[in-house]
Amino acid sequence: MSFDAIVIGAGHNGLAAAVHLASQGWKVMVVEGNADPGGAVKTREVTLPGFRHDLCAMNLSNFAGSAFCARYRPELEAHGMAFAPAKHCFASVFRDGTALGVSTDLEETVAAIRALSPEDAQVWRQMVAEFQDTAPHLFGLLGSPMPSWPAVRVLFKAWRQLGVSRFRELIRLVLSSPRDFLDRHYDSPKLKAMMAAWGLHVDFPPDAAGGALFPYLESMANQSFGMVVGQGGADTVIRAMVGLLKSKQGELITGVPVQRILTRDGVASGVVLADGREFAATRAIIANAHPRLVFENLLAATAASEPFRSRIREFRAGLGTMMIHLALDSLPDWAAGEHLKRYAYVHVAPDLSMMSRVYNEAAEGLLPAEPVVVVGQPTAIDPTRAPDGKHVLWLQVRVLPAVFHGDALGEIIAADWEGAKDNYADRVLQRLEQYAPGLRNKILARHVMSPTDLEQENPNLIGGDNLGGSHHLDQNFIFRPVAGYSRYRTPVKSLYLCGASTWPGAGTGAGSGFMLANMLLK
Repeated sequence: MSFDAIVIGAGHNGLAAAVHLASQGWKVMVVEGNADPGGAVKTREVTLPGFRHDLCAMNLSNFAGSAFCARYRPELEAHGMAFAPAKHCFASVFRDGTALGVSTDLEETVAAIRALSPEDAQVWRQMVAEFQDTAPHLFGLLGSPMPSWPAVRVLFKAWRQLGVSRFRELIRLVLSSPRDFLDRHYDSPKLKAMMAAWGLHVDFPPDAAGGALFPYLESMANQSFGMVVGQGGADTVIRAMVGLLKSKQGELITGVPVQRILTRDGVASGVVLADGREFAATRAIIANAHPRLVFENLLAATAASEPFRSRIREFRAGLGTMMIHLALDSLPDWAAGEHLKRYAYVHVAPDLSMMSRVYNEAAEGLLPAEPVVVVGQPTAIDPTRAPDGKHVLWLQVRVLPAVFHGDALGEIIAADWEGAKDNYADRVLQRLEQYAPGLRNKILARHVMSPTDLEQENPNLIGGDNLGGSHHLDQNFIFRPVAGYSRYRTPVKSLYLCGASTWPGAGTGAGSGFMLANMLLK
């Protein structure tokens, strides 16, 4: 059988590309090796019946605000897509039993900051006001291929509208470390810690250059627009995209991985599946997969030059992640106050020095002594994910080594994650008890996914890296995944890449898949 385009991988970027191409009349097929589509956006009952847990991604704000969703929202909603908005977005807890959070009520947020520093409260208010001017330019840049004339036009428009001084500060923001950016604007260590915690979501410790942008964007966007999770689970968007694809005569094969990408005279021409079936692609093959998997496993060694393959091998993974899913009798009783039960996220990352220490220990191959934990409380926003009166808790442990040679505390003696994951999960829960006493007594069941487990679930999560590769400056913008190939093309004609390993990187925004499809249509 022959298709205009074959998409390898039914994650949200691959599905976005497939839907957009199919909507313009292309004959499209998507092939997914796992039994279920979704990639890192999946929801399953992994603890007890009736408790629905988002395996990896929980926050769908980027998808809800994406260009793809804006284009297809009515059709996606007709296929069941639904969001649950969170007014109380994120908070951080501190060692002294206090907390600081951000809600969509500006006066509520400002009042909490004012209690720490009146000066910081005024700076926050001003930063939120200025974000209304800078947001279109930042999101415009993230929504443009890199490099491209649209990206140049976004920058030129920002320079014209913001003025030289503010444009210079915008560029400085993009290049700054979280600590440098936060020190320039704020005095309160707690406010700095609350914002800097977002950096570890994308592999940026406090002192890594280029890490300030994500804490800034998340803080300002949550304050201005709020956060959303999927109604019933994050897979609401995947189920809707699959339904929309099929309604446009697109095809989806699941449970059978692509074994080989075929080439003819230097052009990608088709795929062979693990069950022996062969399909031809006349216009494009889109690999929504980690580039190392594509060029090391799916293509013949002669398909691309050795210098290019060497650069792909050097594309670094970010540090690993552990996911702990809990079925709970009730929400945690936070020592900092009952109000924390309203928040979608609670960060357990009380200060910048702790964040730096965790990152350094993990980078050196040690199990961190004091883990950073992102506590997701989706049933505080969407009670339908659990039986009446019960809850699920989503724990993301950031950051961990893919392979370790020791424990920073000297307590865990196992040599690999299979032997260490339950003990390390116990450490995580013990740390959480310091901020939410009695949590372990509320646990009805738990499910632990180590970095190794995450990679086994999804081979693109190499070493448990849920980012598709580190986002440090030498692997971002025009360097993602490698310089010269940031516009989704590869040295193999008609073979394209999309997904977290390509610009604009990780997240649920479907940016790379949608931009690639637009480029192919042009």
